[in-house]
Amino acid sequence: MHVEIVALHTSPVHAYSGRPGDGPLPDPDGGAHDRIEVRAGLGVVGDRYFGHPAHRTASVTVLAVESLEHMAAELDLAAVPDPLRTRRTIVLRGFAVDDLPRGSEFSLDSGDGPVRFRAHRPANPCAWMDVVLAPGAFRALRHRGGMRCEPLTDGVLGLGPAVLGHG
Repeated sequence: MHVEIVALHTSPVHAYSGRPGDGPLPDPDGGAHDRIEVRAGLGVVGDRYFGHPAHRTASVTVLAVESLEHMAAELDLAAVPDPLRTRRTIVLRGFAVDDLPRGSEFSLDSGDGPVRFRAHRPANPCAWMDVVLAPGAFRALRHRGGMRCEPLTDGVLGLGPAVLGHG
């Protein structure tokens, strides 16, 4: 299946901690990347969850940009918010990420070979979404926040066209 990788995000800091009303912590480099390096069982090199045992099955989050488009339409926003504000690792166009069954495996290949993942649990939105995206985003993104995944193979992913293998 042909998809598009529209955003890649990593950050060494957990910017959305504490109270949303206090605002996010500064992100040293903004988190946007053209390419990311994925390591099996560890996560994404340079990311705050890389190598942390408690996050190994949830170190990579994948979101469908269509979820943000749905939210923007539901909230009557003038534009779709920047997907990087969700702080999801990989944002795709063309695949219903939230429909992935728990435990299912899929791969993404943006030209450097396939990288395999296992979907573990939903990446539920939090109250921060109302602050960083738009008022009402938290509710509008319920059941549309993406999936927390475990990387099963090493590889590199880049922005642009990609092939998603399912099953």
